[in-house]
Amino acid sequence: MSSKEERIAILKKEFVEENTYNRPIYCPECAGVMVYKGVGEYVCEKCGFVAYDDYGKARNYVEEHMGANAAEVSKATGVSQRAIREMLKEGRLEIAPNSTLFLRCEICGATIRWGRFCPKCEMAYHKDLEEMARKSRRNDDTFGYSTERRTGEAGSKRFSRDD
Repeated sequence: MSSKEERIAILKKEFVEENTYNRPIYCPECAGVMVYKGVGEYVCEKCGFVAYDDYGKARNYVEEHMGANAAEVSKATGVSQRAIREMLKEGRLEIAPNSTLFLRCEICGATIRWGRFCPKCEMAYHKDLEEMARKSRRNDDTFGYSTERRTGEAGSKRFSRDD
């Protein structure tokens, strides 16, 4: 396997654990339940206290300070630089167009402003995933709505009436 194929194989492994970005669950003021309102914002259902998860903090800071780098955002908000990189890779945040810093495509190494792949590699990646899904469906034992009949035990009736 070439190094490019190895990288693609590694990338195809999906993350099992979802990043929670330190989402507030209980209100720090009254211990009420925090309800998600969108864009990283949570509101206490009892007292109305507003809190933000890491994404909300980083997003609000970037909106107020256009062009801030990850170190500045991390220092000002307390959000780890690793979490900020993950947000960039997920496409939740974007590097400013006038920035000299960029991310690299995980397949070909081209410079990108957000996400994991450049547009060309992203299309190829999803095309490969679709092809793998098609192959697995073809190899599956089911026939769907086909007119073909199954043979053997797989094609037998599930229940039979004894007359």
